[in-house]
Amino acid sequence: MVTSIEIPDNYGYVLLTAVVGQFVVGTAMGGKVMTRRKELDVPLPNMYGTPGVHKNADEFNRIQRGHQNMFESLGAFTVMALVGGLKYPIVCSVSSVMYLAGCYLYQLGYADISSDIAAARHKKGGPIKYLGYLGVLGSTISLAGNLNKWW
Repeated sequence: MVTSIEIPDNYGYVLLTAVVGQFVVGTAMGGKVMTRRKELDVPLPNMYGTPGVHKNADEFNRIQRGHQNMFESLGAFTVMALVGGLKYPIVCSVSSVMYLAGCYLYQLGYADISSDIAAARHKKGGPIKYLGYLGVLGSTISLAGNLNKWW
């Protein structure tokens, strides 16, 4: 038996938040890295600063690490937002905003050298990204269950 999927009316919001939104946030976060790279004298092609070679290596590495963290889950997040959005477009759109805002806040916290590194990344609201991630995960699981006729 063939199952057809209809694109819901609000699916455009999913595309705006999960695709266009990640471009905007990723660019803003990358801009912070490039600005700090110049200020802290960590030239390309060095992805990270090397302690003992670059004077402010740890400070630069914190902002770079905050940016890099987004990419560790971005692929799976995007797929789940696009797929789960076929059934729950508003949930996936709101979840995308939460995830992207959380990624940005995570970077802000991680870059704060006045705080302990273990706590810094979570102090400025970064954990909101996990709520967004759970939103798209739940939406995708629900869609999969419906397609498989589990519920």
